[in-house]
Amino acid sequence: MKKLLALVAVFALVAFAAPAFAANPFVDVPMNHWAYDAVSHLAAKGIIQGYPDGTYRGNQPMTRYEMSMLVARALATVDMEKASKEDAEMLKKLVVEFKDELDALGVRVDALDERVAVLEENLGGWKFWGELRFDARWADEGDGAYDRGYYTHRGETEFDLNRFRLFMSKQIDDKTKFTARIGRNNADDEGLKWERYFATIQLPWDSFLMVGKWNYDWEGEAGLYIDEDAWFTDTTWKGFYWRKNLAKGDITLFAAHTEDKYASGWTYVDLGDFYNYGARFNFNMNDKFRIAISGLYFDYENDGVARSYNEHDVIGALPYTLEDYGTYWADFGITFSPGFEFKGAYYVQDHDGPSGVPHFDDSPNAYKAIIDVSQDLLNFTSLWIEYAKFDPNFQIALQPWSAYGAELTPNLTAPAVLNVFETEVIFASLQQKWSDKWVTYQRYGQFNHDPESYAGLTGSYDITNWTFGVQYWYTPTVMFELAYDDVDYDNGWRDNIDSSLKDDSLIRFRTHIFF
Repeated sequence: MKKLLALVAVFALVAFAAPAFAANPFVDVPMNHWAYDAVSHLAAKGIIQGYPDGTYRGNQPMTRYEMSMLVARALATVDMEKASKEDAEMLKKLVVEFKDELDALGVRVDALDERVAVLEENLGGWKFWGELRFDARWADEGDGAYDRGYYTHRGETEFDLNRFRLFMSKQIDDKTKFTARIGRNNADDEGLKWERYFATIQLPWDSFLMVGKWNYDWEGEAGLYIDEDAWFTDTTWKGFYWRKNLAKGDITLFAAHTEDKYASGWTYVDLGDFYNYGARFNFNMNDKFRIAISGLYFDYENDGVARSYNEHDVIGALPYTLEDYGTYWADFGITFSPGFEFKGAYYVQDHDGPSGVPHFDDSPNAYKAIIDVSQDLLNFTSLWIEYAKFDPNFQIALQPWSAYGAELTPNLTAPAVLNVFETEVIFASLQQKWSDKWVTYQRYGQFNHDPESYAGLTGSYDITNWTFGVQYWYTPTVMFELAYDDVDYDNGWRDNIDSSLKDDSLIRFRTHIFF
């Protein structure tokens, strides 16, 4: 009787995993027995095996060894995504109770505990998490480099929300998960908005599909930037995103559509409706070398329709048209030793460019090369050294506005609406983690722009930017940061065009909370 009662307790945990029952293999458990269903189900799942003579001997007392075998087999069988909270708690108690016996059987109890904990976390419905960043900023100039621009001026002093994000997710079943994010991203956003909402569907052949409004970041996955310095990816689209995992890499495809509206990051250019397609093949040849090929293509529904820039365009509000275009790149990573990597990327664009604009390069290129060394290898600091170069007009709808420190300083690599410059970048970033509480960091950037005699302009346009910051982790979820940023514009001919680009400095105190 004790043996059958223990069996029924385990049956209660795994019964939901398979609704159909196989025939009872034990001769001493008749069909009219009260435990018949439990015995049949657990025998079909391989959790109980009985004796060589075909009996189960349910009236015999069960040893702790036999019970531990049931627990181990149940853990290997149970589908915790469909279990109730009570089921998960019961299974966890069984793991704790029979820890020694499971240990003696060679079962990794620590791994079982971890599995139960992870699976239990998804039970019962929704999960919520998020972050809050609040900034106090003091700039030296009220209308200088740290001002927001032509439409929303920040002034010398600003206390405002930098970011609020609330994530939520629900594991719908073993193949479908829903994720969403509501938030406010900067001082310009006066209200909350749904920034992401998508379902992730597990498909056959080790692949998955995201449907809805999702974010993707191929450059981040390749380790091609730090902080918020992506050039093209780390963007959010509405559409379909599919990835197939391979033994040594992955293949990704997506298709998205944007309705008639201003482009992300451009508050003054109407791009019209367009489709955006993307493809990426990423391959790890071994643990030392990785290579990937990626492409983005923009297909405008009304390409060739004349539009115009606003009055602040350095070109002078010229009419223009947008044609279909593509951006393609190859990136790689070479790991010389743990913590020491050389990586880079080469980008090519193909477009006709805006009509009526002279000296336009319709196939500009860009590239970057990076040395990335961890603090574990150097002991006292991490080190990131990067060299990058942009051809003139290397940008149409997707510009590297956020590259190289836009979190603090804007207009480092794209000081004009149309990038008519050949731009060279030398960028370095260091970080020192002194303890679990204290972190310091430094950033330096030199950005040299050559107009290449565009519209009769001569001379260079150079920018120097450096940053020093200190972070203090008050708790694992609360961080305070004090940063000083300085930008020096060697304006040259630009002085008479844009007076906001002048030498400036900024002190920022940030409170960052994770929850």
